[in-house]
Amino acid sequence: MLCFVFAILAESAAQSNFRVMFYNVENLFDTQNDPLKNDDEFLPEGRMNWTSQKYRKKLKNISQVITGVGEMHSPAIVGLCEIENDRVISDLVRKSALRAQGYEYIITDSPDERGIDVALLYQPHRYKLLKHSEYGVVSRNSSVRPTRNILHAEGKVISGDTLDVFVCHFPSRSGGKRETEPARINAAALLRSKIDSLFATRRKANIIVMGDFNDRPNDKSLFRTLKARSLNYHRSNGELYNLFFHRLKEPDFGSYLYQGRWEMLDQFIVSGFLLNPQNSITVKEEKAYVFKADFLLQNDAKSGGKRPFRTNLGPKYLGGFSDHLPVFMDLLITR
Repeated sequence: MLCFVFAILAESAAQSNFRVMFYNVENLFDTQNDPLKNDDEFLPEGRMNWTSQKYRKKLKNISQVITGVGEMHSPAIVGLCEIENDRVISDLVRKSALRAQGYEYIITDSPDERGIDVALLYQPHRYKLLKHSEYGVVSRNSSVRPTRNILHAEGKVISGDTLDVFVCHFPSRSGGKRETEPARINAAALLRSKIDSLFATRRKANIIVMGDFNDRPNDKSLFRTLKARSLNYHRSNGELYNLFFHRLKEPDFGSYLYQGRWEMLDQFIVSGFLLNPQNSITVKEEKAYVFKADFLLQNDAKSGGKRPFRTNLGPKYLGGFSDHLPVFMDLLITR
């Protein structure tokens, strides 16, 4: 019996839980004017009356969400979108409650007209960053507005294995879902080409793709172009799998509420090797989750249910968090 207990302890000691989070934080802007970007509404004299006090509250709220998802232990890596610039992400990791968690960060420099970018927070003792790149999504249609670059990080985890992470914020549906779909398909094609390059050099690549895709898992950009399949599809190390695909039919399930209906726009997509039980890095229980804590929600009079507790509703300041809910997953890493 004693030997059995020691064996259990040894097994648990050899495994490390590595939490991964993604969050669309909804307009994390500072209060300073960038003359090269359209950020005027998020200035003290702008439409949102965006003051230093509101900005500090926004930083506090985001740090609260990240800590909440971490369940007292902050996630090892955190993908973020709707980040205005390097300054706000620096303030988040250096001047909020997150400073005790030792995060470093990388951020894109996108051509988005409003100046918003995607970023990745990471704890260097758990994810050793080797290099990072960003890929611009270029459209042949000159009338399509510039969008956010795709961020690609390559790093090592405690097992010594390489983990590639892509953080995305695909073009929005503003102007109509069907009308804007080609822009998201274009972004997915670029992403797929970069992932194919990884598969060509590393047959057993550990890849996580996370982001706000502004499409559901079964829409063309993700299912047909990116070729991210359901977990029920046949398994292969060189395929991509969407961890939320099989949950599409669940009622009231999603990360974003649109016209009273929950949509699954924020997703995790992983390479098949991360679902292989023989791998030293695996997705725990092959599951990902929406963090639907009570403090992130408020009553919705229209639907009679709940909706995300936002920072602003139009120009009206609510003091909440975001119009999206965060998502997270766990990796089990065997040393």
